Amino acid sequence: MITPHITAPESFRDNFNAVSEAGKRNWFYPQKPKGKWHNRRVAFTAIILTLLFAGPFVKLNGQPMLLFNVIERKFIIFGMFIGPQDYWLFGLTMLSFMVFVVLFTTILGRLWCGWACPQTVFMEMVFRKIEYWIEGDATKQKLLNKAPWTSDKILKKGSKYSLFLLVSFAIANLLLAYVLGVDELAKIIREPLQDHLALFSGIAGFTALFYFNFAWLRDQACTVVCPYGRLQSVFMDRNTIAVAYDHERGEPRGKIHKGKERPEGDCVNCFQCVAVCPTGIDIRDGLQMECVNCTACIDTCDSIMEKVGFETGLIRYTSENAIVNKTKKLVTPRVIGYAAVLVLLWSTLGFVIVNRSDTQTSLLRAPGSQFIENPDQTVSNLYTFKIFNKTNHIVNPVIRLENVEGKLVFAGKPDLRLDAAGMVEGTMFITIPKAKLRKRKTVLKLSVWQGNERLEGFETTFLARE
Repeated sequence: MITPHITAPESFRDNFNAVSEAGKRNWFYPQKPKGKWHNRRVAFTAIILTLLFAGPFVKLNGQPMLLFNVIERKFIIFGMFIGPQDYWLFGLTMLSFMVFVVLFTTILGRLWCGWACPQTVFMEMVFRKIEYWIEGDATKQKLLNKAPWTSDKILKKGSKYSLFLLVSFAIANLLLAYVLGVDELAKIIREPLQDHLALFSGIAGFTALFYFNFAWLRDQACTVVCPYGRLQSVFMDRNTIAVAYDHERGEPRGKIHKGKERPEGDCVNCFQCVAVCPTGIDIRDGLQMECVNCTACIDTCDSIMEKVGFETGLIRYTSENAIVNKTKKLVTPRVIGYAAVLVLLWSTLGFVIVNRSDTQTSLLRAPGSQFIENPDQTVSNLYTFKIFNKTNHIVNPVIRLENVEGKLVFAGKPDLRLDAAGMVEGTMFITIPKAKLRKRKTVLKLSVWQGNERLEGFETTFLARE
């Protein structure tokens, strides 16, 4: 963690700046950010939101590119379907993602939070923009909240919260599109509402949740609810790149007095970095859990530096070692260790995905059954079987013997048609000529086919008289 030398005592770390001494919430009114970093975030946000809202409509091989249907236990990640039989694969994918987050945070700190986290993207780039548009900048918002209820205030507050509710409704639909799929979600529009009360209730519930989050919870979603900020102290070190104040250059702080020599550092103590911060911290106190790396303090500090004729970059993306020792070292033993683990996980995941079969068949000899010697000089064994469909489309499997001449006789007339993520089970006899059996136990190799495509291979044992 970056722990700069500061002249003020670190008593601020004993208090949570979002709560007053009286135990009441401190409501933050950050000034409207502007500058080159903010413009970059706006452009990046446009890309992120486009991809996010287009995601449920993009299909690969006839199925959604991304689907997280926890209700029916179906997951699709970039076209790869993960059903109940492959939960371990989903776990391996999530473990790989977690290690990637650790590695990413070790190198670049909370870059994810400031640039790509949906909470920050929607809060700062959508809801906060609506607020600035309707109510004005921070000072006007404060005055409006303190003002008596007039027709102008009712109009502004009503417009703002109506738009908040509308955007929350859109986000709720987006979430359920990723959970259930756009086809299922579209039924609420095409079909009678009473036929989909559960789905409508879900939309209403999530709309209320998102409205509460962005209209009231706001910055506390990052500082109170999300555990990532607290974990950053474990992941980050003195070489981690983060939004930081150059205390070596800025201290001691002091105002500019016209016509007087200035012995202080470059920080003019204007407090603009505090005024623009959406979580209300003073970045000059050092790296803090509340900082989401939104870059607003960089832009406002650079604008002040340009006005007073100082070099920009007093607050910038940098590391503690770069500030104190003037050294930049991103590749450390810790980074190499995390990277090695991640490469191992990704290699394992890639190998498993490449060798993954569309079906999973279990074929076992029926408990307590013996082999049967038939009058036509053949031997039969009774088996029970289960075939699981690990895809999201219909499969019509055919089981074949590969290494021995014989035939499969199913009990009854089983329908082996497999629905998406479905299963069939039944019993069957495997019958093999005695002349083909050389020992008491023979290992049979079987395979499952669909048309001319071999889906998987498996083995079982066949018993006969020695």
